[in-house]
Amino acid sequence: MSSFAPKAKKAKRNENSATNYDMNEYFEGIDNIKYTPAAGPEDTLCFKHYNAQEVVHGRTMEEWLRFSVCFWHTFRGTGADPFGFPTLHRPWDDGTDSMDNAKRRLQAAFEFFTKLGIKYYTFHDRDIAPEGENLAETNRNLDEMTDLALELQQKTGVKLLWATCNLFANPRYMNGASTNPDAHVFAHAAAQVKKGLEIAKKLGAENFVFWGGREGYHTILNTNVLSELSHMANFFKMAVAHKQKIGFTGQLLIEPKPKEPAKHQYDYDAMTVIGFLKHFGLDKHFKINVEPNHTTLAGHAYEHDVVMASAFGMLGSVDSNTGSPDLGWDTDQFPMDVKNATLVMKTIIGQKGLQPGGLNFDCKVRRESTDVKDMFISHIGAMDTFARGLKSAVKIIEDGVMDRHVQERYKTYKTGIGAKIENGTTSFEELEKYILENGEPELLSGQQEHCEAMLNYYV
Repeated sequence: MSSFAPKAKKAKRNENSATNYDMNEYFEGIDNIKYTPAAGPEDTLCFKHYNAQEVVHGRTMEEWLRFSVCFWHTFRGTGADPFGFPTLHRPWDDGTDSMDNAKRRLQAAFEFFTKLGIKYYTFHDRDIAPEGENLAETNRNLDEMTDLALELQQKTGVKLLWATCNLFANPRYMNGASTNPDAHVFAHAAAQVKKGLEIAKKLGAENFVFWGGREGYHTILNTNVLSELSHMANFFKMAVAHKQKIGFTGQLLIEPKPKEPAKHQYDYDAMTVIGFLKHFGLDKHFKINVEPNHTTLAGHAYEHDVVMASAFGMLGSVDSNTGSPDLGWDTDQFPMDVKNATLVMKTIIGQKGLQPGGLNFDCKVRRESTDVKDMFISHIGAMDTFARGLKSAVKIIEDGVMDRHVQERYKTYKTGIGAKIENGTTSFEELEKYILENGEPELLSGQQEHCEAMLNYYV
């Protein structure tokens, strides 16, 4: 989810600051992004496919896609990696963890959201507010920063899609948060999420996400797996209780990932999370926030977790990014593959939308993409990709050819012995008798290549 690791030291304050945030324009020379369908290949600062108010399959594109910008990669990302120093130097960011700098970043972010035409954003608590020397100071910083965020939301109409807590960057969480073997650390994580839920309510967040980057293990030799999973379940139950106590109405979400930074994460993939939630009686309170880059890290196809979560009524939101499966780590690239977007959007349309979730661009520009305009171009390209995916998915659904092909493949379950299997009203004995009377089944082609060729027709 995040490459941003905040410093665990006192946030600097300038009590006499005369900064007037409203007077600044941080993206000079870049106007509001327009829909220009006739634009050429080098015209990358305009939408060629995303037309927010265009009605597609009964809703506007804006309503179907519910795009969101993530604050951490877009406004806290520096381009640093394990082999190199920061390359992204933004004119509004002086590199300090002062409150003044935090306010400039937030002001710049809302200008970016507005010029891009996106109605939602997401953040970790530690993205927007510097961590103080203790919890009380940290919470005061959050109060001050969320006061400004609320003011900017009201001024621009941009809403908070979801908030989350950074329970992985601070050294205290090196052995996990809710799965930490030290109860003192567990308690600190609980206090942090308590405040996180409260600011989520304050800002009208439509969801709240849990990502357990360090909820897992590196070696089984020092790990009590059942104890850690049970503690994590109790942590989530406390979160549900506090959500209900304060009257926060947003949807709680868990974001699966198989590894990194933990060698093995407990929320490995969608089905692992669904099994965990059902086992501990939490499935009525949580849904899943799928990040496709995490899905491919788990060895699945791009759309796999989206499809699986949706099939069980558990798909809540999508961190719409992509990765490079050949690399084997979380690269958080912008999604530019129309075929992948089509498969995701076909699933979302099939469940009648993603609300109150959305398509959150949990993506970062490459460390080599150092121009400020690259921030816009990357988001525009991804938004156009999903707009094309939406239109392609609608064509597939409205034509009905591919869906009829799938229905035909399973037709034997509509009548006779198949209907009994479908309804759970048969037995091994009856099925054995059926085979003795009817003999060997014929081989029926799955026609995979035929399906792939049909998909190519629509994309």
